[in-house]
Amino acid sequence: MRRGITLLSAGLLAGSLLVPTASAAPRCGPDVRVPGAVHQESACLADLTTTGTLASGHTVQADWAGLTASDLPAPAAVPGRQIDGYFPDTSTTNANHGWNHDAQFVLRLPARWNGGLVVTGSPGNRRQYANDRAIADHVLAAGYAFAATDKGNTGAEFFTDGDRPGDAVAEWNHRVTELTTAAKVAAWRHYGRPVSRTIAAGMSNGGYLVRWQLENRPWLYDGGVDWEGTLWTQRDNLLTFLPTALRAHPAGDERAVLAAGFAPGSQFLWDYHHRVYWDLTQRIYREEFDPGFDGDRQAGIPFCRSGTPDCDADYDYASRPAEVHRAVERIALTGRIGKPLITLHGTLDSLLPISRSSDVYAGMVAAAGRGGLHRYHRIEAGNHTDGLVDEFPGLRPLAPHFRDAFDEMHAWLRG
Repeated sequence: MRRGITLLSAGLLAGSLLVPTASAAPRCGPDVRVPGAVHQESACLADLTTTGTLASGHTVQADWAGLTASDLPAPAAVPGRQIDGYFPDTSTTNANHGWNHDAQFVLRLPARWNGGLVVTGSPGNRRQYANDRAIADHVLAAGYAFAATDKGNTGAEFFTDGDRPGDAVAEWNHRVTELTTAAKVAAWRHYGRPVSRTIAAGMSNGGYLVRWQLENRPWLYDGGVDWEGTLWTQRDNLLTFLPTALRAHPAGDERAVLAAGFAPGSQFLWDYHHRVYWDLTQRIYREEFDPGFDGDRQAGIPFCRSGTPDCDADYDYASRPAEVHRAVERIALTGRIGKPLITLHGTLDSLLPISRSSDVYAGMVAAAGRGGLHRYHRIEAGNHTDGLVDEFPGLRPLAPHFRDAFDEMHAWLRG
């Protein structure tokens, strides 16, 4: 909401204008207004899945590139209505559709509806179509309506949004709540009957949002599916283990990387994650919660070696000032979920190692006395993103397991 700055690769910036389809779906139902939206565009589509929306211009492939394996099966066509729009916001990091406006959303309403709604927030710092291939295709084919938000800020400089440390991440939670309430009303107006079950779903940062919603807004949902959600607590968060990896891996100190929580057997993934994920992730999230660490710089010094002044490889979260810990506490998780949750996480996750994230969260849920509401699936040889399955054949894709977990949640809620 403050100092909106767009800085992404050309691929992530590539948006697409909504293009009318050549032939409308036979049964789309009435157009409806999404409560609270200040702009929206509606289309009746022959296919709401990525097979159809790629052809019609109603998705942006760059949003979901690299998140799924190339051989993930695609469902049959799902006709229905798609509504794209945005809620009031003052930041401008999302360039989709040429709108240059954040708080963008997409709502898909299948013609054959089972009464359910799935709400998602984007993983990483991606935009509203990021879950289209990994999540939307499957849930739409099952008859669910689908809604997704860009979380209110996007891109590698998401931390410029807001007025104080932690504001950008706090906005993510608000935007999911906002979209959930609006999508429920819009679906009721569209179908003429209320939503019978609402499921929160998401991966990575989107999985964090599922956890937060079920802890803090459980009355809005019937359940959730958390795909390797990011963990934020005072003891376990990415700022507590990524600096060790950034120090130790270039120095060849394998023992230190393993001691930081990275799984034995994941070593073949470390070079890639050091180049692509560890450095950038540490710097931009440290900037979000602790901008004073590197003075006037924004997000530090890329790939600096330990010993360099203000280097994130030497960052020590535990010793940082109280205001840094308060910023994290604002968005921290507790494990006190109020509705059923299924968590899945790959054992070879080399961005958010399982021993420092979902293993810990499962323990938090049990310690909070909510173990009966939680099912936890550890996926052997799974990594953080399925895009690497094509490059490293020994990895197991998580998307099929997410689809199984979603079907499990559907059955759980039906008793």
